[in-house]
Amino acid sequence: MTDHKTVAVLGSTGSIGTQTLEIVRERPEQFDVVALAAGRSVDQVIDQAREFRPELVVTADAAARVALADALPDVRVELGAEALADAAASADVIINGVVGFAGLPATLSALNHGRRLGLANKESLIAAGPVVQRARATPGAELLPVDSEHCAIHQCLRSNDVFQDDGRPDRVGRVVLTASGGPFRGRTRSELSGVTIADALAHPTWAMGPKITVDSSTLMNKGLEVIEAHELFGVDYDRIDVVVHPQSIVHSMVEFSDGATIAQLSHPDMRLCIGYALAYPDRLDLAYGAMRWDEVSRLEFEAPDHQAFPCLGLAYEAGRIGGTAPAWLNAANEVAVQAFLDGLIDWISIPDVLETVLGRHDGTDATSLDVVIETDRRARQEAERVIGQRIEAA
Repeated sequence: MTDHKTVAVLGSTGSIGTQTLEIVRERPEQFDVVALAAGRSVDQVIDQAREFRPELVVTADAAARVALADALPDVRVELGAEALADAAASADVIINGVVGFAGLPATLSALNHGRRLGLANKESLIAAGPVVQRARATPGAELLPVDSEHCAIHQCLRSNDVFQDDGRPDRVGRVVLTASGGPFRGRTRSELSGVTIADALAHPTWAMGPKITVDSSTLMNKGLEVIEAHELFGVDYDRIDVVVHPQSIVHSMVEFSDGATIAQLSHPDMRLCIGYALAYPDRLDLAYGAMRWDEVSRLEFEAPDHQAFPCLGLAYEAGRIGGTAPAWLNAANEVAVQAFLDGLIDWISIPDVLETVLGRHDGTDATSLDVVIETDRRARQEAERVIGQRIEAA
């Protein structure tokens, strides 16, 4: 049985955060929540804090801090990015479910303090891969991916004992990431011209936040996962493939040097991945996603349609450019997705905006966190400029 661990849940009111707390609720003898961090969902955070009794609660909103402090007199309530970084150093295991680039400082804090990081914030690795890699070298630091694809790859590699002393895998031929295909699988580019916000948010398999759900609909989410796989496992981009698998049963695969392919299968349930990070190197005795084989009639796989979903190719392009190009693309994508959700651009314009913005990347190398932050700022400005020009021209 896993030793007792303290846990900090960052993004506690989101999908990853609430599912993490479900696991803690099931196994209070194994896990103790010592810190919560959230945005502006005051009532929900109050309920969580009263149930799990953390020492620290962090919010991103000044008004929320006042309300939380009034409601939780026995809890230390703090505000802002610095407090979030403190929360990320406060426990044995940190689950980073913060959405977007805002999760990067917490990622670096957890690793620099030698903590185990369950990372659901893929933007941390995508935007600042070289910087995060240096932090991973901190004694005691562990990075466990909390998403279905990379958790699956980690399990496949671990089960075949191919991790070298530097943490990179040996004897790997290819990594194969599976994609559900999102709500628009099978549609041509011309058929996608009139899709609505509601259409894009109607994911067939996973219940996620709006930004990630839109990314799934454009296949940008899978493109970002390609970059993340490169950073996590040190596999060249030419050996990272994507296949569309609409059943979402095979969560990803690894093909080894002798031609054998090992896959991880389960019914879709993010608690399996979260529990894997919490309990590692042990496993929980809670069978999240356990297979019901009599209900599985077929497993289908097909190549992604790059013409209909060009965001996937743009992510490969940014990854191969390297340096701050992934950060540049990630920032532009966050701006473009928000513009779509705000009704400023249509869905099919998202990859067009990203292609234009990526073409203006200046080749800056990711030498430090400050450089990455500045790259993120400039890319957002460029994306806003491109979107503004498109709106004026419409």
